Amino acid sequence: MELDMVGSPDGGFFTSKLDRAVGWARKYSIFQYPFVTACCGMEYMSAACAHWDFDRFGVGMTTFSPRQSDMLFVVGTITQKEAPVLRTVYEQMCEPKWVIACGACTISGGIYDNYAVVQGIDKIIPVDVFIPGCPPRPDTILDAIEKLQDKIQYQQQDWRWKSKK
Repeated sequence: MELDMVGSPDGGFFTSKLDRAVGWARKYSIFQYPFVTACCGMEYMSAACAHWDFDRFGVGMTTFSPRQSDMLFVVGTITQKEAPVLRTVYEQMCEPKWVIACGACTISGGIYDNYAVVQGIDKIIPVDVFIPGCPPRPDTILDAIEKLQDKIQYQQQDWRWKSKK
């Protein structure tokens, strides 16, 4: 099925409007999977509660199955033993999927510069948004969610049928 208008050099009116509509719908219906391992989890929980309110951004639905989520929220220190588990969780998520790394320990290992701690989860899985801080403030977490939503809104959609061979 071809969605582009015939003879249109830029992909057509229909496809570009459909991309915009799907991007808008995706950015306000993010199902998150929290991977919380350390103290930054307290700030994550405070950002999700009523005072800061994830729900107004369309991110309030927390799922506890990676197969039902499209955003992985990694919060806290990731050890070498947890790294394969994190990778498995990421691989179980359906496309499109996004990752937010929250806190200094998640981004760079933080104060734990040793053999047991992963020095940044971007060595294990791709990260879309980094939230610096030890711990990051709730308003910084919400700002990162808005940045991810902007990325989702303007992400190019692939409408071609892909057959499994």
